[in-house]
Amino acid sequence: MLTSPSSVPRLVVAAPSSGSGKTTVATGLMAALTARGLAVSPHKVGPDYIDPGYHSLATGRTGRNLDAYLCGPELVGPLFAHGARGCDIAVVEGVMGMFDGAAGEGELASTAQVAKLLRAPVVLVVDASSQSRSVAALVHGFASWDPEVRIGGVILNKVASDRHEELLREALNAAGVPVLGVLRRVAQVDTPSRHLGLVPVAERRAAAVEAVAAMAAQVAHGCDVEALVALARGAGVLPGAAWDAAEALASSPPPSLPVPAGGPPDGLKGKVRVAVAGGAAFTFSYAEHAELLSAAGAEVVVFDPLRDEGLPEGTRGLVVGGGFPEVYAAELSGNEALRKEVRALVEAGAPVAAECAGLLYLCRELDGQPMCGVLDAGARMSERLTLGYRDAVAVSDSVLAVAGTRMRGHEFHRTVVEPGSGAAPAWGVLAPRRVEGFVERGVHASYLHTHWASEPGVARRFVERCRTS
Repeated sequence: MLTSPSSVPRLVVAAPSSGSGKTTVATGLMAALTARGLAVSPHKVGPDYIDPGYHSLATGRTGRNLDAYLCGPELVGPLFAHGARGCDIAVVEGVMGMFDGAAGEGELASTAQVAKLLRAPVVLVVDASSQSRSVAALVHGFASWDPEVRIGGVILNKVASDRHEELLREALNAAGVPVLGVLRRVAQVDTPSRHLGLVPVAERRAAAVEAVAAMAAQVAHGCDVEALVALARGAGVLPGAAWDAAEALASSPPPSLPVPAGGPPDGLKGKVRVAVAGGAAFTFSYAEHAELLSAAGAEVVVFDPLRDEGLPEGTRGLVVGGGFPEVYAAELSGNEALRKEVRALVEAGAPVAAECAGLLYLCRELDGQPMCGVLDAGARMSERLTLGYRDAVAVSDSVLAVAGTRMRGHEFHRTVVEPGSGAAPAWGVLAPRRVEGFVERGVHASYLHTHWASEPGVARRFVERCRTS
């Protein structure tokens, strides 16, 4: 039975710390509910772009991020309701420990804050592998720390034996928080990791299907799924309307010159084709970006730089988001025909928006492998992880924004680009203070991942430039 997106049953899967089993429980629950014939809306707190791929595999629906830092707390509810349209239930996987958020910003962007914004009950996943009675103190602390966060139950993960389970349940009886599931360690549920976390679904689809099926079986066997559904039905009704790309554009003028009265000239009306990189090397983009581009008048066409030897016919603009080009440097370099076509598109003045992986692809080389050569910069792998939210201001007028536009972004990479910025940098980052990225011809290339729902006008500006370039 479909419900209004503002009242869809929902719960948040949280944990005391990273590595407790949130992804296993959240993804397994999504798959188990889907197997029961429910339309499940999958969500992930924070900027993570790998877990939503597993969520999509589990539910058959687009995995969406809820990030109170990138988009602002006021958009969390509307973006959730947008993703939950037409669904019976929603599962939201948390980030890090439940109360961990943006550094130095209190609860901002934490799982706890998102749970409160969604008026959703929380299921706490606890790694019980090295404790027994102490689990009660841990759960009691999390349940009482913030009275506005409602922990509706606990799922105990990595339980060693029946006797271990008995001791844990006995201790938790006094905590007043029901045990809604007990999971034992199961090897086939493990998913491989590398330098930036889990290996994305697009790179291991067959194995990922097996892993998700194993997660679903473990949750269905070890958890009280009916009790979890009942808990989700206790979520409060969300105020306000669901986010809509067209409405967001209408209420957010583009950061560019206004369209003349009467609209653009006849030659500039209609759809323009925007190519968006996808495939195993470019696995990350927020779903709302494509929706905003479409609402602004673009025909969005996904292509795979690992397989396609040319851009989609009629391409007027190019978006290359995040991913792992460093893993596929040789293959990307070997696709010389596509690299030449990307260079030709740039030389013709077409708009190009590149984030992180896209920045690397546009460089002269990546780990010694020739790339597109659009930017006079080299990229290489590094031992150092660069990770964190960023406050940024546009330094140069570009196809995305005019100088002075403020946006928030996120960095997550183990690569270095030298030099780190061009003569016209893309962003001035406020902390740590520096300039970074490149604005050249129609190119805007940067390490920062931004969420366009926070500034919808950038999509309209980009499409306008596609029409006029």
